[in-house]
Amino acid sequence: MAALLLPLAPASHALAQAPGDAALLQMRDAFRRGDTGTLSATLPRLRGHLLEPLAVYWEMRARLDKASPEDIRAALARQAGSYWEDRLRNDWLLQLGKSRDWARFAAEAPQFRMNDDRQVRCYTLMLDAAAQRLPAETAAREVGKLWLAQPDADDGCATAAEALLRSGHLGQDTAWQRARLALEAGKPRAAVQAIALIDPDRAQQLDAIAQNPARYLDDKFTALRPRTKELVTLALVRLASTDLDAAIAEMNHTRWRAQLTQEERSWVWGVIGKRAAQRLQDNALDHFAKGQAAYMAPDHLAWRARAGLRAGQWSVVREAIAAMPAEQQQEPAWVYWRARSLQTLPELDPIAAKAQALALYESLASPRSFYGQLALEALGRRVTAPAPPPPLTATEAATAARDPSLQRAQAALALGLRSEGVREWNYAVALHTPGGLEDRELLAAAALACSQEIWDRCINTSERTRDVFDVSQRFPTPHRDLVVRRAREIGLDPAYVYGLIRQESRFVTEARSGVGASGLMQVMPATARWTARKIGLTDFQPGQISERDTNILIGTAYLKFALDDFEGSLPMAAAAYNAGPNRPRAWRNGPTLPAEIWVENIPFAETRDYVQKVLSNTTLYAAALSGQPQSLQARLGTVGPRQATAAAINGDLP
Repeated sequence: MAALLLPLAPASHALAQAPGDAALLQMRDAFRRGDTGTLSATLPRLRGHLLEPLAVYWEMRARLDKASPEDIRAALARQAGSYWEDRLRNDWLLQLGKSRDWARFAAEAPQFRMNDDRQVRCYTLMLDAAAQRLPAETAAREVGKLWLAQPDADDGCATAAEALLRSGHLGQDTAWQRARLALEAGKPRAAVQAIALIDPDRAQQLDAIAQNPARYLDDKFTALRPRTKELVTLALVRLASTDLDAAIAEMNHTRWRAQLTQEERSWVWGVIGKRAAQRLQDNALDHFAKGQAAYMAPDHLAWRARAGLRAGQWSVVREAIAAMPAEQQQEPAWVYWRARSLQTLPELDPIAAKAQALALYESLASPRSFYGQLALEALGRRVTAPAPPPPLTATEAATAARDPSLQRAQAALALGLRSEGVREWNYAVALHTPGGLEDRELLAAAALACSQEIWDRCINTSERTRDVFDVSQRFPTPHRDLVVRRAREIGLDPAYVYGLIRQESRFVTEARSGVGASGLMQVMPATARWTARKIGLTDFQPGQISERDTNILIGTAYLKFALDDFEGSLPMAAAAYNAGPNRPRAWRNGPTLPAEIWVENIPFAETRDYVQKVLSNTTLYAAALSGQPQSLQARLGTVGPRQATAAAINGDLP
């Protein structure tokens, strides 16, 4: 049996009782209140404390808009080399950019080590182009990508885009594309901001378009002027996002077929096709076929490929992937589905197609991921737990233990400052050094986290290794006796339970989601109450759901109820655990599909990713726990309508 990392006894953390801890927590509360007086008065008590850089950050961040540059630089110097120095510099750079203090921005930007803020990056590209440190065309290309990727209206990328639009290096089509994407995503402020940069008069019409696109279109009998055509296109994009049937009717109207360009019509049909595909409608491909793939957005092409998979039209899958930008084509999903399509199309040269498909599978094959495991099985191999890397040396372990950022992260976590500790840890392993730590350094940092039972940092740090794979770190088994015993008592595969917990909480016992789910298995309050009643916990109190044993007891019971309701289907039960049972009940209606295709067509990206990771986690856990090769495909099976012989739906299942 492959050896997994067993939970170790928690190390004593002297830092948790260090002088100044109470003052630090007092500052944390004052920072949340915006109490600058208490922050400044308390800061001297943190002199020499391991988390002094965090205290300095809180104190200066709370008064950043009023502090002098000299005071800010003094605070930066006091935190030198720490995550909090770089975070404060990030905040200051954003403030300098918004205030257009370009001289100070240019002086500070080269010292920003993380360089992970899109707005700061956009400001920097603009200044580099203005100072001729970077060709303006290159800056415009990068700013365009960053701007289109921003989910909401911002200052940094919009300011850089405006400058490059005025210089003529960024085309106005980028602004219209930004508006299309924003309206499709329901972000009218971002659309208005984009169009205001090139056409303020027409930008004023976007509010009306966003609020009632049908009324706007009713008032437009012609769209012959270029910018009127773009506004009509925006209205059709918005309508497709809010009233699909109305958008289809509009697009079939002769006036828009005649007056809009092929590019404009194709984009709108891309939105319509995407919405229909997300609803799992059989006519989604008919809508996509009315436009040209070359003019559709990357997300439209992804849904065109998914609709092709669901319909079994492999030529459509192949064509949609071929039309994707090169970067999108390299995503594991599309590498895998391209290989599958090559094996399926009879019109291709069978020898050449097979060779190409095998090469694509080989490029993906790995136990690390869902598509990597599928690729392994396509090559006739099973999923096995990789051999462990050579043990860490004493020097490697000691170097990680001495790392100042990792020490601060541990101290913050020990004090209950989870967000602050996690950010400091991530900075240490991924951002302090350009390119992040090397593999052996990552293994040492992960081992440090494992030894402290900081399981989420153990897993996430080890996952960053490129050429080594430590199963004991990536797939640990905390609470092993309890999890295995409970799973077997109720007829669950322990690997499935571990695969789900790993995805839900990374074994953080006190984890709590933004919607109120709690504990290792992230159980919602209403679900906990329902499940407790079903299994006879008559004295259950809501606060108990955060207790380890109760959380596992209730979480596994609910998972078993879901699995039974979905006739033993691991993918559908996982989808129900994440999105509630009613959605996968609806998603299963239609053709009977290989489950990997059914999962690919889950409309919610979060749930799709969740199910894929739970199933690939399960397969790797099974390989590690049993020491035997395992099959992801066998766990996936097929998904289709409920069998007539199946038990009645459990309508009470929350």
